[in-house]
Amino acid sequence: MFKQFASAQVEYLPSNKHSQELVQAVAKELLEKTGPAILLTHSQAGPFGWNIADAYPDQVKGIIAAEPSGPPFSNGVSQDAVANYGISELPLHFQPPLQPHENLASWWDCPDKTLKSGWIMKEPAHKLPRLCGIPILLLVSEASYHAAYDHLTSHFLTQAGVPHDFIRLEDKGIHGNGHMMMLEKNNLEIADLIHQWILHHIK
Repeated sequence: MFKQFASAQVEYLPSNKHSQELVQAVAKELLEKTGPAILLTHSQAGPFGWNIADAYPDQVKGIIAAEPSGPPFSNGVSQDAVANYGISELPLHFQPPLQPHENLASWWDCPDKTLKSGWIMKEPAHKLPRLCGIPILLLVSEASYHAAYDHLTSHFLTQAGVPHDFIRLEDKGIHGNGHMMMLEKNNLEIADLIHQWILHHIK
């Protein structure tokens, strides 16, 4: 069991920004060969989906973001906002365009005290029009550390005018999962949920 888990882990560059730059560049070459694709991201790879879709929207048919890196503007839930673009270390095509050194982040006290407060966009919020026409599923597990704050990523996308489905697995009768949902005993139930979502939302 441990060997199966360990084989699924890969090294990660110290710089999130550099990783995102490399993946965005190679994605262009790959998508030119494969044609439009559905992107499935997880955890630290979460920004890859946002970046690729923002850079090449015509090449992305959908995004399934399983507990993507977050919450916005922070590494975990911190009182200190990180100077980035909320869901990415790379510039995104915001409308209206960002001004030099513009700070997007604003602290938000979540009214649901069972969930974390955190950083979202200042209002009036900038939009992300290149993501608007792409079906997006944001998925979070019941027992994951992400369960307390992935609503902040969903809130950010809503502010940015990006329609998406935010699904908590327990609301679909899938219980007990942590962050590594794809390695757990009920992973086929989760795969089927994703498959059914694709069939209903992506043509």
